Amino acid sequence: MSYTGMPINDDLLVKYLVGEATPAEAEAIQNWLLADAANQQEYENFKLIWDQSQQIAGTRNVDEDAAFIRLQNRMNKEVASAPVRVRKMKPRYWVGIAASVLLVCTVAWLTISHYYDNRAIAFVKIESHDKTRVAALPDGSEVTLNSHSTLIYPERFTGTIRPVTMLGEAFFKVSPDKIKPFIIKVNGVTVRVVGTSFNVKSRGGKTQVIVETGIVNVSEKSKNINLNPGEKVLVTKKDGLQAKESIRGRLYNYYATHELVCDQTPLHELVASLNEVYGAHISIGNKAIEGLPITTVFKDQALDDVLLVIKETFKVKVEKGKKGIVLR
Repeated sequence: MSYTGMPINDDLLVKYLVGEATPAEAEAIQNWLLADAANQQEYENFKLIWDQSQQIAGTRNVDEDAAFIRLQNRMNKEVASAPVRVRKMKPRYWVGIAASVLLVCTVAWLTISHYYDNRAIAFVKIESHDKTRVAALPDGSEVTLNSHSTLIYPERFTGTIRPVTMLGEAFFKVSPDKIKPFIIKVNGVTVRVVGTSFNVKSRGGKTQVIVETGIVNVSEKSKNINLNPGEKVLVTKKDGLQAKESIRGRLYNYYATHELVCDQTPLHELVASLNEVYGAHISIGNKAIEGLPITTVFKDQALDDVLLVIKETFKVKVEKGKKGIVLR
């Protein structure tokens, strides 16, 4: 089902969220949501950032009108010749739709929190849509965005930190700078590093951080934890920041490396990654084989080839049906 109605943009979505959309606009948005699962995901991401920005703003004693005026004075320049999408703040009839909702969240954190001085700062917004994208940040750090992900950062890192905001999933290679930490805000979670490589995935209300090199500090509310290479942590709305765990192999950043690296990796973890990477529906029909370890590397291989390796390694049956694939 394709959508052919009125264009759906950030301002229209905000009007819908605050209950000020006309009946025709509301109907158009509902038809847009039903037309494609990717539209539903985009809306959920959009609503998440909107809710976060409202929560952040609600915890501070801030004159929002004055903050908006200060922000307008700052957002007075475009990023010239940059190979990314740049959105510049423009006046609207209320602060809530003063710009992209993602920028509202960035304003709440960067501007209202006074991390920046009064010099004009432009914000860069990168959206990966249905493919991966690689971005070079002002400090030389490199970020690979998975599909349907968003990253926002200042055109220049001029303050005492290097702050970015993100949605979705991204792999970061952060340039070292011990006196100016790199800080990511995502889904109520703060990730703080000085120079390292790691993966951040935030979807469906869950945020997962996996460290490849260096040390990463992850905090949520009053809790925080340090992760070392080969460790991961999960943060959920229900349980908050959970205990860290060790990982076996590198299954988390296939979108960036095109490799699934298994190192005594339990079969059930590999299956979960295969379902995500290939959009498959694989299940394990025998609990006795769920934890069996596998050590190998799959690089840009067809799913049937991967399943053949699993079949031969564990001597299991691979049953294909209308509802998916079952390993027994």
